[in-house]
Parts: sequence; C-alpha cells; structure tokens
Amino acid sequence: MSDGSPPAPAPADGPRTGRSAVVVGGGLAGITAALALADAGVRVTLLEGRPRLGGLAFSFQRGELTVDNGQHVYLRCCTAYRWFLDRIEGAALAPLQDRLDVPVVDVAKPEGRRLGRLRRDPLPVPLHLGRSLAAYPHLSLAERAAVGRAALALKGLDLTDPALDTQDFGSWLAAHGQSARAVEALWDLVGVATLNAVAGDASLGLAAMVFKTGLLSDPGAADIGWAHVPLGELHDRLARKALDSAGVRTEVRTRVTSVLNNENGAWSVQVPGETISADAVVLAVPQREAHELLPAGALDDPGRLLEIGTAPILNVHVVYDRKVLARPFFAAVGTPVQWVFDRSHASGLKAGQYLALSQSAAQDEIDMPVAGLRERYLPELERLIPGTRTAEVLDFFVTRERTATFAPAPGVGRLRPGARTKAPGLYLAGAWTATGWPATMESAVRSGVSAADAALSTLGRPRPRHLFEFEEAA
Repeated sequence: MSDGSPPAPAPADGPRTGRSAVVVGGGLAGITAALALADAGVRVTLLEGRPRLGGLAFSFQRGELTVDNGQHVYLRCCTAYRWFLDRIEGAALAPLQDRLDVPVVDVAKPEGRRLGRLRRDPLPVPLHLGRSLAAYPHLSLAERAAVGRAALALKGLDLTDPALDTQDFGSWLAAHGQSARAVEALWDLVGVATLNAVAGDASLGLAAMVFKTGLLSDPGAADIGWAHVPLGELHDRLARKALDSAGVRTEVRTRVTSVLNNENGAWSVQVPGETISADAVVLAVPQREAHELLPAGALDDPGRLLEIGTAPILNVHVVYDRKVLARPFFAAVGTPVQWVFDRSHASGLKAGQYLALSQSAAQDEIDMPVAGLRERYLPELERLIPGTRTAEVLDFFVTRERTATFAPAPGVGRLRPGARTKAPGLYLAGAWTATGWPATMESAVRSGVSAADAALSTLGRPRPRHLFEFEEAA
C-alpha cells in the first residue's frame, strides 16, 4: 500500500462509459468486484439476497449486544483485505498487532495449566521465530528441533507444483518427523484456524501456502489484525457508504432467479419484478448457488462445483458478570477450546465481560444442542481461565455456520475455477474460486479483484491504478 489513504472514487454523477455490470452477491468478493468496476467508470448494480452486506462475516443484535456471527482475523500478509479496509476507510477500526504475539494456554499436562507464547523478534526469516520456538513450553526439546527441520523443508516446497494438492498435510508432517503432540500444539493450532481443517484433512498445497506466506515469507507477515468494532460496521455500513460514493446501485433483499445471455451478447439478470440488462455479470455467490445460476456451457464441467465440499465453524458466546480475562485473546491446547477472544468493547457490553470461542473444523459439534455445548465448554473455560470459576454466566449462546468455508481437502485445487468462464461477459468470484488461498477474507477480496480485472479487460476499460497496489505490497 502506498500512503494508506483510500483512492478517490468516481463521482456518482460523473461521466460513465455506457458499459454496465451486475454483481450478484454482496459478500466481500462481490463488494470488491463492484467497487473495482465502478472505480473504472462502469455502471454497476450489486444484488444481495440478504437484508445486509458482508456475506459470512456479519453482525446481528442480541438484546443490547452487537454480536459478530464469528470471530474473523487477518494477517499482515493479507494485502488484498488490507487494501479493502483502506478502500472502505475502515483500516483504523481493524488494526494489526505491532508484532505477532499469541498466548497459548495448555491444560493437558499433569502439572496443570501452563502458558506459552508464539511471538516474533525483529530478525530476518526464519530467525524471527527462533527464540519463541526454542522456549515454547508445550513441546519437548526434541519436538522443537523437529519442528524447525520441518519448517525448513516446508519453506523449500514449490507452491506451483500441482502434486502438492493431491497430498494431505498430516501425512507430510508425519513423514517429516512431527509427533502427534507437535501437530496438536503447533501445526494445527495455526492450521485449523486458517484452513478450517485438521492437518490430515487438508491439502498440502493449501497448508504449505499458509505457512510459507504467513510464517516463512517476511518477519511481520503473521502479525494478527481483527476488527475492534462489529463486523457489520465494516462490511455493511462502511462498505455500503463506499459503494454509494462510487455510484453503485446496491439492492439488498433481492434474490437473483436467473442469469441469461441474450442473442446480442448482452446479459439479462432476473430478480422478482425486474429484469436488469448488463454488458457483464459477476457471480460472487457460494459454489452451489453459482452452479444453479450458470447458463449452459459456461464451464466445461459445472458439476465440479458441486464436488467442492464445505466445512463448518461453530462459535460459542459467553457473557460473564465480571472481567475474567486480561488479554484480548489466546489460543489453547489440551482442550476442545481453540481460540478465545474478548469481544466486550466491540459488542457494546456495558459491564462484565463477553468472550467468544471460535471453533473451526467443527463437524462433530455443529449440530450439538446448546445445552450440550454449555456442558462441554463452561468447564473447559474454568480450566483455562481461573477467573471464570467464581464468575456468574449471564448469557450463553452459539452461532453456527454449517457451510462457513469450502473444505480444503486434497484435490480441491483442480475443482476451483478461475474468474473467467466460457461465456463472454460472465465471471466468477468467491473465496472458493482459484485464488491460491484457503477460504479467508483475503481469498474473497482477491477473487473480487480477479473477476473485476477480467471483466474490465473484456469491456475495454483500464484498471483503476490503485486496484493492484496490494500485489506490490505483498
């Protein structure tokens, strides 16, 4: 990024080219595509079936609390999402750590609760994590040494090698001397949160991309950022403000029923009570919805979209009558709990403390009744956070995203389509498309950029200068 300031959008009443586009889907991919097209002078209509923008990263009201459906974080290496935050003037509301620092609590050992940390030093890669790994108390000395050797082997993998996608990460780790404990206390600690799969269920290609980019590319690449306001403030209110300023017509509660290519090469997008004509269409919706809307012949094998599996994420929300946790977040091992975040300030809580537990790869728990989840997780929080043992639980609820991400299983790479289809003027976007990233906010924004870039090329429009600044910052 250049100076961090957002680009000046095209004025809503300024000159247009006569070119028009419809973006179907108001998640991060669709918002990005719409902004990029509008900034290039294209007349854009954005259609979203839900009553709000933001896709699967949104907020809702529960009494006086503003609750995020799930905890979302990004890393310093997520240059596209950082561009997106700048573009909607929201970067200050989702700041990054000064440096990577993750408290890791272990409650599995006989000596009881133990705290470790994963943090970086101001040294070049891979020395930036050397001291942290050497002192990491949740692994033995031999396990720490083996982790270092595996990290160097991972750094040497060629991410362009398609064979990596056919292998699973767990088998690769085992072949490189990683114990089950090392996988649990280190590799899955990071991998499950970013991939939404345990190592044995994850493509080696995607896992290698995560670890090489996040931990082995630049000393600051893995510094963590997260929204200090409700996600709806960023992905709905500020995004809608940016879209309005760019001249985008945004319609929510508007579900698209068909997308048709006319004989004259134009496109017709059908919504209840209206047919919208456009020179280009971007389908920025989940893969199954895209499959339903694709016209015949748009992809060689559209059935592949249905072969892309999905993976759930469960979020457990607990409100206590007093402050029980001093740090903003921590990760855990030796317990079902994965990551715990303090959401008190962001939610508007006036007294007490509100903690959100983010539970990825939650296939075994996603349909568990709330009572069962309460019985499972409250005792675990008492093991992890001593202050909860004398606190009163004022509220306990869960949010479930059964299809939160695409499943990053081995072989998924061959199923993920690019932005272009065989139908001129029709493009695909979404975190599930072929971005090279797992299903993250970064992947969603990158897909929107790719779809807009492809559409602008077809429409004969130049790229907005600022659109690819994030690639230079990578």
